Amino acid sequence: MGISTWTDDSGRKPTYSEIMGGEPAHLILTIDTKQPIEVGDFVSSFTALASQYDRFIRAEYPDLAQDADIYVREVRAGSIVVDLLPWATAMFPLMISDMEQVLVLEQFVTTYGRRIGSYFGIGGREKDASKSDLRDFTQAVAAIANDPDASATLQAAYFEDGKKKIKTAFKFTTPQARQAQEQLENHKQELERKDVADHARVLMVFRQCNVRDVILGKRTGETVLIEDVSPKELPLIYASDLAEQRIKHEIREAEDNVFKKGFVVDVNVQLRGGRPVAYRVTNLHQVIDLPDDD
Repeated sequence: MGISTWTDDSGRKPTYSEIMGGEPAHLILTIDTKQPIEVGDFVSSFTALASQYDRFIRAEYPDLAQDADIYVREVRAGSIVVDLLPWATAMFPLMISDMEQVLVLEQFVTTYGRRIGSYFGIGGREKDASKSDLRDFTQAVAAIANDPDASATLQAAYFEDGKKKIKTAFKFTTPQARQAQEQLENHKQELERKDVADHARVLMVFRQCNVRDVILGKRTGETVLIEDVSPKELPLIYASDLAEQRIKHEIREAEDNVFKKGFVVDVNVQLRGGRPVAYRVTNLHQVIDLPDDD
């Protein structure tokens, strides 16, 4: 999806009314927040939507153009309203009718809402979701999840007799976005598990740690002991952003000595020649105080 500004043959930039008057079918994304949106989350909302729209068109309507121009209709305090034109009709004539455009966008909004909505409940999953889909969905909910009381609405709209009409709409709120973040992270972990041995709710103890952020999926320089799996200390790899954030919080900010704490975690064991060589932490369940050695 591109963000563009175009001109007519005389070099004049068309007005919003002229653009929308010639484009009966379009998408409207409305983001309502109580606090300012981080630039990264703001951009991600549109990046995710564009990615999912392109995937939808390629799968359902491969013969249709996939360009989309975005025109910002209005930005006001606490709310951002953006019109998205899936087809730049002023530049590229369409091979489908106005009504067909409306039906395509109605189907997209319904499909997009259903797929993200799968993650609004505990244990929710979109069965055919790929890792790229999960990344898109995570980006789509980020701005709303990071605000105390926000919502996002996606509408399929069109003009009839000069009046805007809403064909269908999909909306989600902060509690739903936060639940989706957790479920999406869990689903991502499930997809990442392969060719490793899984161990749930085992006790992990640090032998060496550091406070620096690390690259997800890479060795951290930290070592841990999980006696239920191996008597040897092994390198630690974070396979989950959420697990890393919670564990790093204990390392950096907790008043107690991290070496006197136990971390109840889910781990995948990386093997070489059938022997454990590293632990991939996918989930943190609990942090407990270890008894003093006698």
